[in-house]
Amino acid sequence: MDDIRTFTPVPHQLVRKLARLAAAEAPRRYYGLTALRSTMAAWSERARFRWALAQMAKDNPHLIDDIGLTSWQVEEEIAKRFWRR
Repeated sequence: MDDIRTFTPVPHQLVRKLARLAAAEAPRRYYGLTALRSTMAAWSERARFRWALAQMAKDNPHLIDDIGLTSWQVEEEIAKRFWRR
């Protein structure tokens, strides 16, 4: 009994293979720059948020209570570096 099997790609496997080929041909540099730009925008947003939070804590500490944070939580958030979530 011959147990030789030949595998032919089924449609979903063929689609995956074509998608991999298309992704390999896509300009990786573009995706790298897009990811870098996105990361830098997130870092900038965090830095601005923490600066605004520090200003609010200094100028209007009663507003911190209004948003439901404790002074300890605010200090902890302000102390974080811009790359930390």
